[in-house]
Amino acid sequence: MIDSGKLAIKNFTYILPDEYIAQFPLSNRSNAKLLVFDVNRKIQHHIFSAIPSLIPEGSLVIMNNTKVIQARLLFHKSTGAKIEVFCLEPYKNLPIEEAFQTKGNVQWKCMIGNAKKWKEEELIFSFEFNNIQGNLKAKRVGESNDLTVVQFDWLPSDIAFSEVLSHSGLIPLPPYMNRAANDTDIETYNTVYAKNDGSVAAPTSGLHFTTEVLKQLEDNNCKMDFVTLHVGAGTFKPVKAATMADHIMHEEQISISLETITHIKETIGISKIIAVGTTTTRTIESVYWHSILLMKNEIATCVINIDQWLPYKYKNDELPSAKEAFIYLCNWMIENKFNNLYGTTKIIIAPGYKFRMIDALITNFHQPKSTLLLLVAALIGDDWRKVYATALKEKYRFLSYGDSSLLYKPE
Repeated sequence: MIDSGKLAIKNFTYILPDEYIAQFPLSNRSNAKLLVFDVNRKIQHHIFSAIPSLIPEGSLVIMNNTKVIQARLLFHKSTGAKIEVFCLEPYKNLPIEEAFQTKGNVQWKCMIGNAKKWKEEELIFSFEFNNIQGNLKAKRVGESNDLTVVQFDWLPSDIAFSEVLSHSGLIPLPPYMNRAANDTDIETYNTVYAKNDGSVAAPTSGLHFTTEVLKQLEDNNCKMDFVTLHVGAGTFKPVKAATMADHIMHEEQISISLETITHIKETIGISKIIAVGTTTTRTIESVYWHSILLMKNEIATCVINIDQWLPYKYKNDELPSAKEAFIYLCNWMIENKFNNLYGTTKIIIAPGYKFRMIDALITNFHQPKSTLLLLVAALIGDDWRKVYATALKEKYRFLSYGDSSLLYKPE
């Protein structure tokens, strides 16, 4: 058992000047800089468009195909006061995909801007849908874990909530981008392979891929698969606790198909598994732990529910290998006629964690004292300091619209 809870967060910080934080995307996604940290702990510098030549032939590249929703709604009270309603997740654990298809009314957990000026008044926003005038009403109906539960009702009532948001909402750019979202962000703050509505923040490591780069990966005999993790606002939450033990990890909805699980099983021990992003990493590592719970007969369900500290409760040398776990999981899903796993994860990956599933990680440069930086430190150890110091020295662009890195797990 490894006690990562005792990690002092003060040891995972660095100075990030404001001018290094990218405020806008590059005109060509794949022109971003790419820092490569190889298996021999050496650093190289490239352009992201070269990444197909930097990934071993035959690798399995796994991506998160979630799509960022236009989750910021701006209402005005009758007095003129502006109220911002930021939709974070459906109320009562309603699956996100189901919540988006709801028609007429739905309840969401929201963050409220200028909350003190909104009490009981019903807010109304007008929008146009297929040349028809529509309206969206919002009313506060309760509280849930420091968030406000908002009841939404809309006309025309025969359109889905996803359509309402796409005609009335704004893309929720991160707080460190000190600007309002514009129309181009709807495209640039989503990956070219985004498919499943549900995130309020982009899986930014995938923003650098273009259709041309994806085609070059295919030509290099690399396989590509997708998982879904809907990114919540908690991804921006800094670790304010002095030690990891006191940090409460945010929960996010995930799903993965039997087809992808099968491809992972067939790749383990044969070729490299490359995770595009911390969200993809957390998803496939969570699936490993779901497999372990199945093998230990602690659960018997296709519904994933991974607690943040679950991986740290076991001794590493007593656990099945990734290959064994995924062989078992595939057989179990086939026998029980499950085509998908779905559910939630709160897994926290910090130094002391043993990666089971990935050989390398494609990721951006993350905020100081963030759980994302802890994940990077878990993968490459104290060399994260060298990587980040080099990126700053070479004037890499940081955070969501910033440059990229390809980090191999050291041998």
